[in-house]
Amino acid sequence: MNCSKGGLARPRRFFGNAALPDMKNKPAPLLNPATHKPMTAEELAPVFCDELIAQELNTTDAYIDIPEEIQDFYKMYRPSPLIRAYFLEKALDTPAKIYYKFEGNNTSGSHKLNSAIAQAYYAKKQGLKGVTTETGAGQWGTALSMACSYFGLDCKVYMVKVSYEQKPFRREVMRTYGAQVTPSPSMTTEIGKKILAEHPGTTGSLGCAISEAVEVATSTEGYRYVLGSVLNQVLLHQSVIGLETKTALDKLGVKPDIIIGCAGGGSNLGGLIAPFMGEKLRGEADYRIIAVEPASCPSFTRGKFAYDFCDTGMVCPLAKMYTLGSGFIPSANHAGGLRYHGMSSTLSQLYHDGLMEATSVEQTSVFEAAEQFARVEGILPAPESSHAIRVAIDEALKCKETGEEKTIVFGLTGTGYFDMVAYEKFNDGKMTDYIPTDEELAKSLAGLPVVEE
Repeated sequence: MNCSKGGLARPRRFFGNAALPDMKNKPAPLLNPATHKPMTAEELAPVFCDELIAQELNTTDAYIDIPEEIQDFYKMYRPSPLIRAYFLEKALDTPAKIYYKFEGNNTSGSHKLNSAIAQAYYAKKQGLKGVTTETGAGQWGTALSMACSYFGLDCKVYMVKVSYEQKPFRREVMRTYGAQVTPSPSMTTEIGKKILAEHPGTTGSLGCAISEAVEVATSTEGYRYVLGSVLNQVLLHQSVIGLETKTALDKLGVKPDIIIGCAGGGSNLGGLIAPFMGEKLRGEADYRIIAVEPASCPSFTRGKFAYDFCDTGMVCPLAKMYTLGSGFIPSANHAGGLRYHGMSSTLSQLYHDGLMEATSVEQTSVFEAAEQFARVEGILPAPESSHAIRVAIDEALKCKETGEEKTIVFGLTGTGYFDMVAYEKFNDGKMTDYIPTDEELAKSLAGLPVVEE
């Protein structure tokens, strides 16, 4: 492994929301579900922190300063390493050059800490008592529990029930850092009770967990809701990934041909591609950018570009995005995270405009790639990250066939040491693939709200 880290400075400014300031076609605004009018800062105030609202609605500033308190925290693990995957290249016998940006070198084990510490800081600065959130596979909840502990904030986490049961160690890390963790849907909220009544025995979804977390935040004095992906404010914080990646590549004199990221809600992908997409939008350079999602939750590749609720309980704003319908619940056998029904509005617009590609992969092939990577590169990757590994390997093998010496960069978003139940199923040959039928998706999409544009 060749690691590029020494001598690189941490970014002192966030870069505009996956290059949002450079977009000619801006993403459609969030809409009030009652009036179908663009959400105002005043309407968002009961849900989100004030500074985060300002960042969410800011579509013009290319850079936003990173407060010193956040920079001080970043010193613990940033800049993160950009690593040349020499051993993987050798194993594949490919002429391609493969680099990965490793975001798992912190206690939370993933990139989620980049935004968690920023959101916790702004909540503390506002004088709040605590925050609520959802978490799917658990990386976001883990990161937020750490950030809240650092700033002395209360943290209430609604964890998708199937993950709560399959990943007890992730749950216990959150509790160790002081978070209250509840399996979702639950009987602790009105929305949870309603979802359980309509779907008895459901294993849950991020949409369900979001609804419960928002209900608690808006009904508890001194609390606000924070989200781990999807929103512009989160992509903004994750831009540190792409800024560091580009700085390291520039220092090495390397220009990537292909940039690959896994995609659930879009935060890691948006952060990784931000400065590269900015160059592409400004006509300064061109890159092939690929979003990789699970075949069992294929928002980009099989979803509809339309306004939809951000949550299953239909209490959150409407966002125009690629969506499978807010009522879509991924199969319980889906072990790889990335289980949100929609996608970032910004990334959705970029995809709709043909500025990036998307592909879906089945989870057995994802874990095959994860195991191959672990055996030669020495890092056990998170299942989510392994979606990007799968496509990076596929693209490198295409280079082997054609003889092209392309440079591939992908995001290794975190480690998989809390995902051993999934690895066990794969190693025991018990892991299966599930792809929703057209009929299932049609049923879910039939519930999309009717919005005149």
